[in-house]
This record gives sequence, C-alpha cells and structure tokens, in this order.
Amino acid sequence: MKQLILGIPKGSLQEATIALFRKSGWKISLTNRNYFPEINDPEIQCSICRAQEMSRYVENGTFDVGLTGKDWIMENDSDVHVVADLIYSKVSQRPARWVLAVPYDSPVQDIQDLQGKKIATELVNFTRRYFAQAGVDVKVEFSWGATEAKVIAGLCDAIVEVTETGATMRANGLRIVKELMQSNTQLIANKQAWEDPWKREKIEQIALLLQAALRAEDLVGLKMNVPKDKLNDVIEILPSLTSPTTAHLYQSDWVSVEVVVSKHMVRELVPQLIKRGAEGIIEYSLNKVI
Repeated sequence: MKQLILGIPKGSLQEATIALFRKSGWKISLTNRNYFPEINDPEIQCSICRAQEMSRYVENGTFDVGLTGKDWIMENDSDVHVVADLIYSKVSQRPARWVLAVPYDSPVQDIQDLQGKKIATELVNFTRRYFAQAGVDVKVEFSWGATEAKVIAGLCDAIVEVTETGATMRANGLRIVKELMQSNTQLIANKQAWEDPWKREKIEQIALLLQAALRAEDLVGLKMNVPKDKLNDVIEILPSLTSPTTAHLYQSDWVSVEVVVSKHMVRELVPQLIKRGAEGIIEYSLNKVI
C-alpha cells in the first residue's frame, strides 16, 4: 500500500494541529515521547518534527508533506511547494508577526538607529538578510529563549521576536519599532512528491479538508421558522454564503429557513430576526465549510 509521510509540528502548534486534523476527519493519537503517532488513515504515516526544522525535512524528502510556519521556510530558505495557507495558532486565527522591539526608554526609533548594534533573535538568517537589504550593519546573535529578557537586561540593543497581539511585549516594558514579517502556518510538500499523481491527490485532499475546517471556525448555522407573510422581511437581513435555504412546513403557513453566518454576527442578528417574526431559532456549530 502506498503511504504519504506527514510531518506534524512539535511544540506550540502541535495541539492546535492535531485538533484541526481531528475536525477535518483524521484522528491523530500520540503518547509522551512518541515521535511516530498513529492516524486513522492507512494511507498516511505521521512523524513529529520541530516546526523550525520541518521545511528542511520536507525539502530533502524525509517527509512528503508537513506543516510549519512561513517564517521557518524563509529562515531555512527551503525549496518546497507551498500547497495552502492555514491561518491558525495556539492562540487565535491570525497571522503571527515578527517584530523589531526595544525597551521603552531606548533612543531607537527606526532600523537605521541600530547601525553597529547587537540584535538577539531565533530568526537569525532572516534578520541578517533583512538588515543587509536595508543597508544597516548589525550583529545578529542567536537566542535560545527568553529573548525579551535579554534586551531588558542590556545583553543586546534590540530583539526580533514573534508576537500575535503585542500584549506580552508591552507587559515586559518593550516597544515595537517595526514589523518585519507576518507569518502563518503553511502546508508544504516535497517537490518530487508533488509531481507524483497519487501523492498529489492525497495532499490535495488533506489541504481541502483542513481549509474547510478552518473556514468553519468563524461560521455557524442558523435555522428558524418564519410565517410566510414575513419571509421577505426576515431574508432581507440574512447574510449568507449563498441564498438562504427555505422549505415549507407541512400543512402550515410557516416556512423553515436555514442559513450560514459569521458567529460574531449572531448576537446582533437574533434579536432582529425575532422582531421580524422568526421563531424557534436554533444555532449550531459547523465542522467544515467547502
């Protein structure tokens, strides 16, 4: 039997990735110290790998396909095929930002002010290329962790660090000087695997269902009963991916209406629907939207 070798990112993205696959229809089971988790698909073999190294292993063919951040693909300068953008994280569905930050009282206001200074970061190669392209000569040092503490302690002049909201940096007394890059999770494939018809079809299946599950994260279904004479009033305020689905109730002057909407609109939408005559309103979650 043919198998596709899938790399699952170890670390902060691991739990969110396994949850996304579960919602997409694949159950990945792992135990402590298990780098080869089981999956309920005999055509897929899983392996756990650090997100920072994933693109290297996909590029050299150790994995056929894997998930990692755009930032680490750029850091490793990996030659891989990007199959799909998958915006998710352990915190929220928004891209991560790599930013240049300094202490609040630092005189640095722009990257030019860092000429001859020292920067600490985990994203060494990208940072060196960024400042070289800007014509600013800096010393970039690799940080093994606690990067924010290094600049506060005076061990470096600035840091390049990842953040989503910037709240942690502000809480630690840091000021963001400039956003250098936005990154999101990407499904990437080995180029030779992508040219193999069987593997490509399997990879496309995975991409389709992962994207469908992510799309459903922000949506819910609404179902309601509406008097026929008030149907147009209700439909007038219903947003939808397509036209709402309607069905006449048996031996009744009422109509069943079903629609998919953004979950953030529900709290404002439901009171308006009630005022326009809708009753028996049901909200339900969605697993996938294709």
